[in-house]
Amino acid sequence: MSRIDESRPFLPVGIAVLTVSDTRSLADDRSGDTLVQRIEDAGHRLAARAIVTDDTALIRAQVEAWTKDDTIDVVITTGGTGFTGRDVTPEALEPLFEKRMDGFSEVFHRISYDKIGTSTIQSRATGGVANATFIFVLPGSPGACKDAWDGILKGQLDYRHMPCNFVEIMPRLDEHLRRGATP
Repeated sequence: MSRIDESRPFLPVGIAVLTVSDTRSLADDRSGDTLVQRIEDAGHRLAARAIVTDDTALIRAQVEAWTKDDTIDVVITTGGTGFTGRDVTPEALEPLFEKRMDGFSEVFHRISYDKIGTSTIQSRATGGVANATFIFVLPGSPGACKDAWDGILKGQLDYRHMPCNFVEIMPRLDEHLRRGATP
């Protein structure tokens, strides 16, 4: 079972939040606000925040730029994971993944199922790693952002979380680059 090892220090990480929406602005971005509040409450640093429209090229360009920024360890997107014609966030970001994180989607859906039942299948939440940066693609509802943060990301982005966490492996995410190998 997971636990917090109080003998280890808390290590804040830099997190960027991207809202994907044709209708939201910073003034009414409840999902983005939910993530920002939780990031800051946990003691992490909001490294960047933006809103882009449901456009594959714009989504990919923003996230790819953030993965090349040394101050950003994690990118969390919200929105564009459904099945309508404008929902293209997974298509925009999965080609960037050097490693796909199937377990993130599976655990997210398990948590979501407990709250909304079979409606969870209408989300294509996903996660992966690109340029030594964790990327998490969440649905565009505040509830889904709460579920993903509270149930998965809060613990995995805490160095004290045992038996293991994402923070402790961050220094090794780019081993293939240092060796000169391709992913």
